[in-house]
Amino acid sequence: MRFEPRDVRLKNGTVCTLRPAVPEDAEQMIAYMKQTAAETEYVLRYPDEVRFTLEQERDILQRLMEDPQAVMMAAIVNGQLAGNASIGGLGPKRKVRHRCSLAIALKREYWGQGIGTAMISYLTELAGQMGFAQIDLEVVADNARAIALYEKCGFKMTGRRVRALRFDDGSWHDELIMVKLLTKEQEGANETL
Repeated sequence: MRFEPRDVRLKNGTVCTLRPAVPEDAEQMIAYMKQTAAETEYVLRYPDEVRFTLEQERDILQRLMEDPQAVMMAAIVNGQLAGNASIGGLGPKRKVRHRCSLAIALKREYWGQGIGTAMISYLTELAGQMGFAQIDLEVVADNARAIALYEKCGFKMTGRRVRALRFDDGSWHDELIMVKLLTKEQEGANETL
């Protein structure tokens, strides 16, 4: 989905532009995915699993721009891709089309500057405009920083998948399921999550 770029001032005074990721971002996006995968165990892939060609990544970004049920947001600081976040519908079936899923990652050097909060806030707004009633996400149970961010942004823990992830070192990690309800009809439900 295409959306209007938005500038946000970070905690250090720098301006960050939140805008649609475009096919021209493909090279930076591939490098960013490899870098973030190397900087933390909490993203879903390892660096060697980033195998997209430039053409494949361009095609993915183009499709996401045209998809009315998905957003791929780039966070740009001083001309560089600092992070990205996305939401995407779970599908057209009536039982799930009210839900979308959120994913987010930032380069380590930009952690703690307010980019994550700004991206989630804007994505929440866009999700509402797209007609979604709730945003779902999964987070590694050990990832206290991310959990604190999601709770700050209004997400509530609703479940746990035991041993959902197995890291290369052989360790098992649980995954938390978190949800943010968006519609007025669900206001009271937020309290019970």
